[in-house]
Amino acid sequence: MQLQGAKQRFEAQGIKLAAISYDSPAILKDFADRHKIEYALLADPQSKIIASYGVLNPEATGMMKGMAFPGYYYIDPNGIIREQYFEAKYTDRFTANNVLAKLFPALAEGVSQKVDAPHLRLELGQSDRAAAPGSRFNLAVQVELPQDVHVYAPGVKGYKAIQLEFEPSPEVQLMPPTYPVSKTLYLEAIKEEVPVFDGQFRITSDAKISANADFIKSLGTGGKSISISGQLNYQACDKTICHPPTSVPVSWQLEILPLDRQRSPEEIQHK
Repeated sequence: MQLQGAKQRFEAQGIKLAAISYDSPAILKDFADRHKIEYALLADPQSKIIASYGVLNPEATGMMKGMAFPGYYYIDPNGIIREQYFEAKYTDRFTANNVLAKLFPALAEGVSQKVDAPHLRLELGQSDRAAAPGSRFNLAVQVELPQDVHVYAPGVKGYKAIQLEFEPSPEVQLMPPTYPVSKTLYLEAIKEEVPVFDGQFRITSDAKISANADFIKSLGTGGKSISISGQLNYQACDKTICHPPTSVPVSWQLEILPLDRQRSPEEIQHK
């Protein structure tokens, strides 16, 4: 369903979508009809293709036997796999918008929430505004510095490096942030080289919504809204002044959707 919602954005980049599962053609047709899926759903009821790609989940048993690890392959026009995004648990999966943001960072959605911050421009984004339990989505902090202003990168000594910190959340597992490659700045006054960021850059972090059974049950039929909070710490400097270290609160809002528990008619279900 998430792929359907992102279908136009993928196709705008020349990427066609297809999904493959261990389900029968009858089950896939029922699912496509109910959710108005408009991309190809490929049936692999014996899991031969799934196994040939090395993504067969050996822990899936019973009616789930033959299921693949959830994920995505990005295949170029020559049939070469360029990127792959997979999770180890069948309950967890990357959202389609998260994959799109990783392939084309400039297309990341939601970078529209501006935050007041000293000495720089700050905007927050997220790959998804709403997602279901087990979904792995992406949070982003977009920083724009004035000309001749820099902040220090992680690993610097003697200065306050920029750092994105999150407050713990029982609903969401927050991954360590990813920072861009830093530049090296030579400080003439002290004859020292330091790692810095300047201009525009993005800090990102993946986050995974809990798939705990009790948490899923607590969503009921309406889901719930949560806030993911944290702070951005940094020290901005220009050619003549190093401003005191500062900390700016940041937060994102997320709607957690209940799982779709409707199954196909009994006569075509997995036995």
